Amino acid sequence: MFDFSGTLLRIESTEDWLGAGLAATGTRLSDEEFRATAGRLTEYGALPGGSAPRRMPAHLESLWGERDVSADRHRAAYGGLALAAGLPEPVPELAQALYDRHMSPAAWRPYPDTGPTLRELRRRGVPVAVVSNIGWDLRPVFRTHGLDELVDAYVLSYELGVQKPDPLIFRTACERLGLPPAEVLMVGDDRTADGGAAALGCPVHFVDHLPADRRPHGLTPLLDLLG
Repeated sequence: MFDFSGTLLRIESTEDWLGAGLAATGTRLSDEEFRATAGRLTEYGALPGGSAPRRMPAHLESLWGERDVSADRHRAAYGGLALAAGLPEPVPELAQALYDRHMSPAAWRPYPDTGPTLRELRRRGVPVAVVSNIGWDLRPVFRTHGLDELVDAYVLSYELGVQKPDPLIFRTACERLGLPPAEVLMVGDDRTADGGAAALGCPVHFVDHLPADRRPHGLTPLLDLLG
């Protein structure tokens, strides 16, 4: 089992994300305004898949805790953070463009060893599931990057109605792989969310959630672990 964001693929930088949203809406900012807006969006953790919020508005705290249970909650949580951070005009259009952008395959970059690792697992006959806390369908991202054919099952929190570390999401993945939990390795970057698989009896391996160009070989050691 693999986590998605920060494990197999990494979202673009806040600056690139904001730039794409501005371009989509035809919005122009001065260099100073751009830097300030990007800084606020980072502080509020408004980019899905990016850094966690350093500032959380009180009215979003409850929603944040269950953001990946449904598509509506995911959009409301991240849209609320973007609005709280402060967006330039046109605010509604830019908020929509930014949310749409993060779901675009162009916004995601596979880690350098993602493809080679998944292909080697396929060669060895090892089935693979992607288990993600997410509020949208990530399958088009995998198809665009040529990875979909290397994945046997997708278990997405918003489709199941529960999110990691709930054991149900890991149990569902094991069932879809047709294997007992003790024989399924969970690979992720979040000690709490992905570490929840241990409660089911799955071995767990953690990788660092770093930009793609700073983690070229984070997945390669798995091949030795699996023998």
